[in-house]
Amino acid sequence: MYTTDQYEGMLAETVAIQGANGDRVLAYCARPLGKGPFPGMVLIHHMPGWDEWYREATRRFAHHGYASISPNLYERTGHGSPDDVAAAVRADGGVPDDQAVADIEAAMKYLRALPNLNGKVGVFGTCSGGRHAVLAASRVAGFDAVVDCWGGGVVMQSDQLTLQRPVAPVDYTADLNCPVLGLFGAEDHSPTVEDVAVHEEALKRHGKDYEFHMYDGAGHGFFYYHRPSYRQSQAVEGWEKIWAFLGDKLAA
Repeated sequence: MYTTDQYEGMLAETVAIQGANGDRVLAYCARPLGKGPFPGMVLIHHMPGWDEWYREATRRFAHHGYASISPNLYERTGHGSPDDVAAAVRADGGVPDDQAVADIEAAMKYLRALPNLNGKVGVFGTCSGGRHAVLAASRVAGFDAVVDCWGGGVVMQSDQLTLQRPVAPVDYTADLNCPVLGLFGAEDHSPTVEDVAVHEEALKRHGKDYEFHMYDGAGHGFFYYHRPSYRQSQAVEGWEKIWAFLGDKLAA
């Protein structure tokens, strides 16, 4: 709860981390100023790329008291406008899953090295970033919570598997060792309502801690205020679900 006399401040900057294969990877980091300790959040960008929305989201998490970092998973493709870089990545079939997981793990370790972290780190992603968040939390030790916003490709058919994406994230569910919050639109085509049901069944079967919310009247990307897909009431409620979930799972 806000009070008019409270201190507020944050530091936001581009940093470099050592990602997959020792590669230099740029990341946007925003963290509250103060002694803390603060929980950590890794934000995984969507297919449109490492863009302004993810800079704003990283600062939003910092504003809410999280030391936050968003790595550029498209680093190896080169630099330019996020749209141009993302188009090149799509033309190549996306980034390899192993590389993305290693970059996400590096971002998590960057946060864990901060002196005022409370010892807990979550991971958040939308669209392909939601898929990557689920995948990384299932394959890497060290995450304490996952927020998957309409992550398409968590559930995959055999003909959708590629060299870059050889295993569907849902097939790693047994190895997932942290709670999951999932937010989805009932009008989405990736993931479909049926895909979400398959994911939920896998979580139930393996006894995982999760909560899923399906929003009527919303499709893919309903948080994106700068796009026609934005749905104000569903987005506001979705963010409230996120703050409640993370406040519970990442508290010191």
